[in-house]
Amino acid sequence: MSEVQVTKSIDARGAYCPGPLMELVKGIKTAKVGDVVEVLSTDKGSAVDIPEWVNKMGHEIAYLENEGDEFKIAVRKAK
Repeated sequence: MSEVQVTKSIDARGAYCPGPLMELVKGIKTAKVGDVVEVLSTDKGSAVDIPEWVNKMGHEIAYLENEGDEFKIAVRKAK
């Protein structure tokens, strides 16, 4: 994985759907274009819901990692 500069990290571990996605939406709204917002989540649905939302909104997944029951999903704001 190439080094990604995370601008903001959101710890949504322990929250259930749609919590992590809603936290990401708030984080993206306050971010600047090009910023990378990372979400830490233990909700398996995040690995599906977040990429779907990102594609729909026209942003970009910088990385999606799964370590045990924890997901790290970073989104680059595109517009």
